[in-house]
Amino acid sequence: MAFRISVEFVSAVAVGVALGWLLDRWLGTKPWFMVVMLFLGAAAGALNVYRVVRGLDSSIGLGQATRRLDK
Repeated sequence: MAFRISVEFVSAVAVGVALGWLLDRWLGTKPWFMVVMLFLGAAAGALNVYRVVRGLDSSIGLGQATRRLDK
Protein backbone atom coordinates (compact mmCIF):
# COMPACT_ATOMS: atom_id res chain seq x y z
CA MET A 1 0.00 0.00 0.00
CA ALA A 2 2.80 2.43 0.87
CA PHE A 3 4.53 1.74 -2.44
CA ARG A 4 1.31 2.43 -4.35
CA ILE A 5 0.77 5.70 -2.49
CA SER A 6 4.31 6.88 -3.16
CA VAL A 7 4.10 5.94 -6.84
CA GLU A 8 0.75 7.74 -7.21
CA PHE A 9 2.15 10.95 -5.74
CA VAL A 10 5.51 10.92 -7.52
CA SER A 11 4.00 10.07 -10.90
CA ALA A 12 1.42 12.87 -10.65
CA VAL A 13 4.16 15.39 -9.86
CA ALA A 14 6.39 14.03 -12.65
CA VAL A 15 3.60 14.24 -15.22
CA GLY A 16 2.81 17.79 -14.15
CA VAL A 17 6.43 18.89 -14.43
CA ALA A 18 6.84 17.17 -17.79
CA LEU A 19 3.73 18.83 -19.22
CA GLY A 20 4.86 22.19 -17.87
CA TRP A 21 8.32 21.75 -19.36
CA LEU A 22 6.83 20.85 -22.74
CA LEU A 23 4.50 23.86 -22.66
CA ASP A 24 7.42 26.13 -21.71
CA ARG A 25 9.51 24.85 -24.60
CA TRP A 26 6.62 25.21 -27.04
CA LEU A 27 5.53 28.67 -25.92
CA GLY A 28 8.91 30.02 -24.76
CA THR A 29 7.68 30.96 -21.30
CA LYS A 30 10.44 29.45 -19.15
CA PRO A 31 9.78 28.41 -16.16
CA TRP A 32 6.22 29.59 -15.57
CA PHE A 33 4.23 26.65 -16.87
CA MET A 34 6.59 24.19 -15.21
CA VAL A 35 6.11 25.88 -11.83
CA VAL A 36 2.34 26.05 -12.22
CA MET A 37 2.10 22.44 -13.38
CA LEU A 38 4.38 21.34 -10.53
CA PHE A 39 1.86 22.68 -8.03
CA LEU A 40 -1.08 21.24 -9.96
CA GLY A 41 0.66 17.86 -10.13
CA ALA A 42 1.34 17.96 -6.40
CA ALA A 43 -2.32 18.79 -5.74
CA ALA A 44 -3.45 15.95 -8.01
CA GLY A 45 -1.03 13.57 -6.29
CA ALA A 46 -2.30 14.60 -2.86
CA LEU A 47 -5.88 14.06 -4.00
CA ASN A 48 -5.00 10.60 -5.33
CA VAL A 49 -3.31 9.72 -2.03
CA TYR A 50 -6.35 10.96 -0.11
CA ARG A 51 -8.67 8.83 -2.24
CA VAL A 52 -6.54 5.73 -1.73
CA VAL A 53 -6.25 6.23 2.02
CA ARG A 54 -9.95 6.92 2.50
CA GLY A 55 -10.93 3.94 0.36
CA LEU A 56 -12.67 6.03 -2.28
CA ASP A 57 -10.62 4.45 -5.05
CA SER A 58 -12.73 1.41 -5.80
CA SER A 59 -10.78 0.17 -8.81
CA ILE A 60 -8.22 -1.87 -6.84
CA GLY A 61 -6.72 -2.16 -3.42
CA LEU A 62 -8.17 -0.90 -0.18
CA GLY A 63 -11.48 0.30 -1.64
CA GLN A 64 -12.46 -3.15 -2.85
CA ALA A 65 -11.11 -4.87 0.26
CA THR A 66 -13.19 -2.74 2.62
CA ARG A 67 -16.33 -3.33 0.53
CA ARG A 68 -15.77 -7.08 0.66
CA LEU A 69 -15.41 -6.97 4.43
CA ASP A 70 -18.59 -4.93 4.81
CA LYS A 71 -20.69 -7.51 2.94
